[in-house]
Amino acid sequence: MNLDDKKVIVSELATVAASAHSAVAAEYRGLSVAQMTALRQQARSSGVYLRVVKNNLAKRAIEGTDFECMQPELHGPLILAFSEEEPSSAARLVKNFAKENEQLKVRMVSFGGQLMGASDLDRLASLPTREEALATLLATMKAPLDKFARTVNEVPGKLVRTVAAIRDQKQAA
Repeated sequence: MNLDDKKVIVSELATVAASAHSAVAAEYRGLSVAQMTALRQQARSSGVYLRVVKNNLAKRAIEGTDFECMQPELHGPLILAFSEEEPSSAARLVKNFAKENEQLKVRMVSFGGQLMGASDLDRLASLPTREEALATLLATMKAPLDKFARTVNEVPGKLVRTVAAIRDQKQAA
C-alpha cells in the first residue's frame, strides 16, 4: 500500500469517526472469509461503518475525535465498527454476530468520548432505537391525556347508569 492509499484510508476513517455516535473494536482472528462477508453485509444493512484497518492508520484517523481514547488499546488484528445512524447499532451488530461466531471477541467499546470494556457492550446494545425511544416518549406524553379523557367521560356515564338504575327500580315496583 503506497502513501496515497494510506492517506485516503485515514481521511475516510477520520470523516466517519468525526460523525459517528459510538465505536466497537473486536478481534476477528479465526473468522472465515464467508463469515466476514456476512458481517459486512449485516453492517451495510444496519447503517454501521465496518472496516479492517492497520492500527497505525486507525490511530491517526481517530486522533482529535471522541474515539481518541481508543488509541492506546489499538493492537492486534481488529475490526472497527462505527455507528453512523443510531448510537447502539454497531454494538447490537457485533453482539448479535458474536453470539453466532465465537471467534469474534469484543475488545473495547467507545461512547461519548469514554472508553469502556467489552463487558459494557450489552449496555450499549440494549439502548433503544430512535423509533423505540420516540414511541416511548409519545406514550408517556399521551398517557395523562388518555386518563383525563376517561375521567371526563366517566361523569356522563355515571349519570346515565344512575338514571338507568332508577328507571329499572321504578319499573320493578
